[in-house]
Amino acid sequence: MTTFTTVADRPADRLRWALADTWTIARRDLQHWRNRPGVMVFGWLFPVLMMALFIALLGGAISTAVGGSYIDYIMPGALTMAMFFGLEATMAAVSADASKGVTDRFRSLPMSGFAVVAGRCTADMLNSLITLAVTVAAGMLLGWRPDASAPALITAFALLLLLRFALLWVGLFSGLKIRNQEAATAVQLALWPLLFLSSVFIDTATMPRWLGTIAQANPLSATATAIRDLFGNPSASSSWFTENATLLAITAPALLTIIFLPLSASTYRHLRR
Repeated sequence: MTTFTTVADRPADRLRWALADTWTIARRDLQHWRNRPGVMVFGWLFPVLMMALFIALLGGAISTAVGGSYIDYIMPGALTMAMFFGLEATMAAVSADASKGVTDRFRSLPMSGFAVVAGRCTADMLNSLITLAVTVAAGMLLGWRPDASAPALITAFALLLLLRFALLWVGLFSGLKIRNQEAATAVQLALWPLLFLSSVFIDTATMPRWLGTIAQANPLSATATAIRDLFGNPSASSSWFTENATLLAITAPALLTIIFLPLSASTYRHLRR
């Protein structure tokens, strides 16, 4: 008996079509930038505004606690914060597409289901690169000068993008599970304590011991501490979490990706609105 293999059955062709579908979705999201430039620019500048606010209002008081220039301490935290803020934007955009029926229309098309979430991820990673560049440029204008070699700088930015990549899948999954924009807003507000309960803005040694331990276990603290060391900037007080910050900055995002990437793909395939 002779069997015939169609073009669609070939793994190489399926991969090529999946990549093409991914880029189509990513390009669709990138076109939204042109339609709402004000929103995009505000998103790129928001971490800078937050950083300037903390420097202007709290820098004088906190610089003593961190044992050095506050701009040197907060810059790695501001870069980590920039990667975290993308979680909210991803979650809101995915939730809006699902609630408006856009996701259902995508599912009715002869295209790779994974390409829809992967396309969103691709566009958001490009957005994150711009956010990083804007935040670094603002920090340089404010006087930040990292004391690091080129390999250390590359490693630091790789850790930041790794965190962003992991949080994207958390945002994608959350956006698919949230039923409406009101729920999305509530979840966004609930995420803010996660940002402040970390070493992003201040040394956890200034917190009560039990609270400081929780803050040090925060994945955001691991990334912020790891890149502070790589940049040669003042770091947080010594503990098991800070001594193993680089390892945690790799394993925590990797674990989040392993958990939420397949969950996002599965949720998209079985989405019911």
